[in-house]
Amino acid sequence: MTVFARSGLEVNCDLMNAADARDYATDAIKFWEPRRVAYNLVLTAVVVINFVVSYPLSRAILSVDFCLGLFLLAVIANVAYCAAYIVDIFAQASGFRELWQRYRWLLFAIGTTFAAIVTRFVAIGMFRPGS
Repeated sequence: MTVFARSGLEVNCDLMNAADARDYATDAIKFWEPRRVAYNLVLTAVVVINFVVSYPLSRAILSVDFCLGLFLLAVIANVAYCAAYIVDIFAQASGFRELWQRYRWLLFAIGTTFAAIVTRFVAIGMFRPGS
């Protein structure tokens, strides 16, 4: 697509056509969505382990409001997971697509580790207040 052709200035705006964008999005979905289950299982394991470690105290704080708060945190964690799509589609649109597709599992590993660390601190604060 050429813009500003009448003024004599030609600017090429064909950076990414619709077919490329669709291919990048499809590839990203195929990679990230199956791994979302593993991501959620890791975060669930962190919460369950912290619940068990501080069991007598953690059982006392269980309530409907507590469970709703936990659900809200799970939704926020899954929204944060979606940040990987921005990086993935951007990297696929670059000249490093093949290299990115080979090593994007590193983003998954680093992101899941980071999320597990954040989840651990949140769980400690929920199940062991004052720690």
